Amino acid sequence: MSEAPAPGAPAAPAAPLRSWLFVPGDSERKVDKGFATRADAVILDLEDSVAPEQLPRARECVSAVLRSRGRTGGPRLWVRVNAPGSALLRADLQAVFAGGAPDGVVLPKVSAAAEIAAAAQYIGVLETQAGAVPGSTRVLVITTETPEGVLALPQYPSLLRDSPSLLARLAGLTWGAEDLGAALGALGRRDASGVATFTFQLARTSCLLAAAALGVQAVDGVHTDFRDSQGLRGELEEARRDGFSGKLAIHPDQIASINAAFTPTEAERTQAQRVVAAFAAAPGAGVVSLDGRMIDRPHLLQAQRILAAAQPGP
Repeated sequence: MSEAPAPGAPAAPAAPLRSWLFVPGDSERKVDKGFATRADAVILDLEDSVAPEQLPRARECVSAVLRSRGRTGGPRLWVRVNAPGSALLRADLQAVFAGGAPDGVVLPKVSAAAEIAAAAQYIGVLETQAGAVPGSTRVLVITTETPEGVLALPQYPSLLRDSPSLLARLAGLTWGAEDLGAALGALGRRDASGVATFTFQLARTSCLLAAAALGVQAVDGVHTDFRDSQGLRGELEEARRDGFSGKLAIHPDQIASINAAFTPTEAERTQAQRVVAAFAAAPGAGVVSLDGRMIDRPHLLQAQRILAAAQPGP
């Protein structure tokens, strides 16, 4: 598995972050509780879970956490800032980087690719001021919280691929239904049988396709009822089946299920190793035989993804 890929072979994917736990940035108790979980990433929130009058305190708390924890192991430390259109984004980022560069920034309510580019450019300026490695602060974009954001998703690949540095900073795309539903005035997001209605299926699928086209991680949105373990399991089965490799969480009790769902089984790992070994034994081959059937490069890429997902979390 450690051999270099043959010319023209797809690059082996990086290990994805499976579980992304939101924690209110103004609650030291919940921040500590979040870091005590096995979440792959803890997202200190400056947006929806923080009341406007508490935002200054939340910024101070997040900055203090960054100063004390930095990048010292445990869950990756991410921060959700306020939306590009809110006039709060730059002040949020300044406060965050005053404590040191986080592992990543979650950018919500994005309505156009240009907003991602502008935020990334400012993050680069703050990285330089903080003495961080350029490009080391990644960005996860919440893509579907506005109608404009959903409509803009097909433009992401052509616009973002024109900037290699921006694409390198982009960790992944995720989607959200709650703010989109409010913007639409939707009375519900599922039909009588419990299946998501077409509009929300479209938002989810558009996010997944754009992430795949860009070669970044697709992260499924939150399951808001943290007591509904059965509903969470159903969403996780659908997410992994469809190609998502992680999921946002709003409660520590959701982390174990999310990590388990996105960790390949022993049988999956064994089969993936056999696929990789078959290609390694035939350098330069586009098609090889395994168990009496022909497999090609897409099978190799899928096997590499499975093995990357099998790597231990942070």
